[in-house]
Amino acid sequence: MISHDLWSVQIPILEKIIRTVLVYALVLLLFRFAGKRGLANLNTFDFVVMFLLSNVVQNAIIGADNSLLGGVIGAVTLVAVNAGMNRWVASDARAERLLEGTATTLVSDGAFVPGALRRLALRTSEIEHAVRVQNGDSIEEVADARLEPGGQLIVTLKEADQTATHSDVQAIQARLAAIEELLATLAARGGKQP
Repeated sequence: MISHDLWSVQIPILEKIIRTVLVYALVLLLFRFAGKRGLANLNTFDFVVMFLLSNVVQNAIIGADNSLLGGVIGAVTLVAVNAGMNRWVASDARAERLLEGTATTLVSDGAFVPGALRRLALRTSEIEHAVRVQNGDSIEEVADARLEPGGQLIVTLKEADQTATHSDVQAIQARLAAIEELLATLAARGGKQP
């Protein structure tokens, strides 16, 4: 026999939707004020907070409702609100700045920006690792390193320290071909210069 609690929503549907939207907004604000670092590199402490946070807000969303239908309403509301927020942020630059923030410069012209590192609770070793991942050898090679609102660390090496691009290789190959052709022409003339 199927339990009545399976289909019977135990709190009003509108209340369920309002609870879900309010908890979503609260968690969004908490992550916004926690900063970009929380999204960049989740460490053990961050994972503990994420797991516990989901459990802490669960009762705020479901209330005294343990029904399947109530859970479906909460899940659909969460997905719908999230989709709406993503569309809003994608279409409105002011909403994007307000809800996601702006990029923070961490390294400028080969030197750390100490205030930014402190504010985001980042260690220099984390930035140095990101530079090595992007084929740099040291911070001195970095023209600019920014932590984007989504938590991505974007490192731009100084032009002299960047790896060669496909067009750079092609240009070198063209110059070598011209030199080889000139040497072949000189050899054919018996080493006499024109």
